[in-house]
Amino acid sequence: MGTLSHAAIAPRLAALHHHRASHGLYHQSSPSLRLPASNGVAKKSRVVFAKSKSHNQDIDFSDPDWKSKFQRDFERRFNIPHITDVFPEAVPIPSTFCLRMRTPVIEDFAGGYPSDEEWHGYINNNDRVLLKTIYYSSPTSAGAECIDPNCTWVEQWVHRAGPREKIYFKPEEVKAAIVTCGGLCPGLNDVIRQIVITLEIYGVKKIVGIPYGYRGFSDKELAEMPLSRKVVQNVHLSGGSLLGVSRGGPSVSEMVDSLEERGINMLFVLGGNGTHAGADAIHNECRKRRLRVAVVGVPKTIDNDILLMDKTFGFDTAVEEAQRAISSAYIEAHSAYHGVGIVKLMGRSSGFIAMHASLSSGQIDICLIPEVPFQMHGPHGILHHLKYLIQTKGSAVVCVAEGAGQNLLQKTNATDASGNVVFGDIGVHIQQETKKYFKEAGVPVDVKYIDPTYMIRACRANASDGILCAVLGQNAVHGAFAGYSGITVGTCNTHYVYLPIPEVISHPRLIDPNSRMWHRCLTSTGQPDFV
Repeated sequence: MGTLSHAAIAPRLAALHHHRASHGLYHQSSPSLRLPASNGVAKKSRVVFAKSKSHNQDIDFSDPDWKSKFQRDFERRFNIPHITDVFPEAVPIPSTFCLRMRTPVIEDFAGGYPSDEEWHGYINNNDRVLLKTIYYSSPTSAGAECIDPNCTWVEQWVHRAGPREKIYFKPEEVKAAIVTCGGLCPGLNDVIRQIVITLEIYGVKKIVGIPYGYRGFSDKELAEMPLSRKVVQNVHLSGGSLLGVSRGGPSVSEMVDSLEERGINMLFVLGGNGTHAGADAIHNECRKRRLRVAVVGVPKTIDNDILLMDKTFGFDTAVEEAQRAISSAYIEAHSAYHGVGIVKLMGRSSGFIAMHASLSSGQIDICLIPEVPFQMHGPHGILHHLKYLIQTKGSAVVCVAEGAGQNLLQKTNATDASGNVVFGDIGVHIQQETKKYFKEAGVPVDVKYIDPTYMIRACRANASDGILCAVLGQNAVHGAFAGYSGITVGTCNTHYVYLPIPEVISHPRLIDPNSRMWHRCLTSTGQPDFV
């Protein structure tokens, strides 16, 4: 991302910490759960235990007070930034969001801000959502996420999302902007639409779209796009982004300069890890300059690789659309003599799409993901298993995530505009190696390779993602009006929450090879270990 990706984003993405160690929030008034006591036996396991982010060292579990210290550190890190942190004198006003109103908010607010004290649709600022709901009695339990060797239960709470009774922005003084960055993803237009609709319900009149990602802040040839309910009414019926997308962009300083010049005081950023790192940098620069600007992210990654969240929008649609490619590969393979179908799906660092698509289709014999290493040759290699499948079934279908097996390909130093390493094509590699192997073995084989990447990215959101996008867009606006900034909105245990951006972008969310979901996928495919 030009200056932004290397100067601002790279350091944030480089601050990696184990994803099991840093999930939680301690809330004093939260109810305690009565759970079985730990057996006190520290067993050997694959689990990597917690590190204290504040001290950058291992937690001293011999300290009898380690649990309280962990919780206090967690509460500090998951405390979401608020406008009063910089402007303690900021005075809230009654919310203009009330669904019992039957008339639009008048333009001059001459009669004061409409409110309804009897409406119980607001979220209390002290409401919390439990981040983890499973009590693991042993670190050897499938998918165990333990803080200490005994898997001690530690309550971890995060902020509940939704409209607040008091707001910190006067709607008539708000100029809100929406920007979509990175690659395409099903549901972008749905989120844009809901942000605009919710802003108008609050009474905001000035809403604009920044064209083509962060680039739109600096390119003088790209004019901001006025948005209203009339403009976005049916935009969710098509894929892509109404505002356009791009990778790369100007420096953080230039973008904040642009925000000041345009008079924007609410910025909604739709994007993945890199885009969120940029949003966090913008938020921090606004604070540094003492600008009263709310920056709120909506996580957009088709790979579903954002930490702490159940799923991100576009993922369900991607899994559903991948079924067409898998079905085509199966038909091709099943109809041919010694047919092999290979489907490459998205997933740079994590294989969620490949795993879920394989499990849902029931037609995959081999699923390959970045988190699980494999080898092509040898008695435990993929090619040997393909030969076995051809001999026993007559055909085989392989589903591979784009980031899988990159150690088998020639490394390149090339990067895209966001600073991501350009991967080699693992699908083509498997196709070529399969043809070569069977030719040398004297066995005829018909290999078909399908890459539906751009077809999947460009389609419109399905019903499930449409609902998710609608609620994410609404809650992003609620968070901004509540005075929060430097946050992102997502789902946690089916509930909607606000999370501080740094906690969700430290590294990609990965599949745990010991998780129940991966075990379910292996049960479906019947594949062995390829190591």
